[in-house]
Amino acid sequence: MALFRSSTRDIPDSVAMPAHVAIIMDGNGRWAKKRLLPRVAGHVRGVEAVRGAVAACIERGIPYLTLFAFSSENWRRPAEEVSFLMGLFVKSLKDEAVKLNKAGVRLRIVGDLSRFDADLRDAIAGAEALTAANDTLTLTVAANYGGRWDIMQAMNQLALAAPEKAGQYSEADLAAYSVMAHAPEPDLFIRTGGEQRISNFLLWQLAYTELYFTDLLWPEFDAKALDVAIQSFRTRERRFGRTSEQLIEPSAVAAEPAAPASQVDA
Repeated sequence: MALFRSSTRDIPDSVAMPAHVAIIMDGNGRWAKKRLLPRVAGHVRGVEAVRGAVAACIERGIPYLTLFAFSSENWRRPAEEVSFLMGLFVKSLKDEAVKLNKAGVRLRIVGDLSRFDADLRDAIAGAEALTAANDTLTLTVAANYGGRWDIMQAMNQLALAAPEKAGQYSEADLAAYSVMAHAPEPDLFIRTGGEQRISNFLLWQLAYTELYFTDLLWPEFDAKALDVAIQSFRTRERRFGRTSEQLIEPSAVAAEPAAPASQVDA
């Protein structure tokens, strides 16, 4: 497995285009309600927005996209909505896997999959196997996922794998057991729907991620909206604990032309 740089242990390179975009896709139900449609209609329309986001990332050369599809807390929703979402998940996996494979997309589903029924687990395994060799874009879908759950399951795995190191585990040791170990930390986090919180999503990985919130509901989020988010990302000064002055390259300072003699203080 590839080892990715940590924003707390290392100083990541400055980039104009995020290498990893993570999105909370919020607002499907409200989109449907505004149109006097049942909430489930919003979830169906949300799948179309996922297709658009995948295509937009490929066009822009973004190699990692992670989408929060279903949190560990979403089981609290009405049973009929949860049942519809599970069925939609199975259908989407079966319908989209071949298309994703043709587009060179590698699909990963992360979360506590044990609570899903056999049909859904089989669909997940089949889609992941079909796309495993692709490298144009790694699309990660977080389903029955929670950031705290991920940290706890990683800690439990690490404790079982290396009990002799108890009390001496490093950040790198733990990160290797995260379900997100296959991807670098996100550069840009986007949440649609107007809410401004991260809702137990990628708690470990978002340490130095740039956060972007938009009032657009997820079915309304398109390539143009992604470009607006990326433009916002480009305006951020990513210091990773340093001062603004430390970001100035010494060579750039040396290259500045000297002030005319008339402008130099006596």
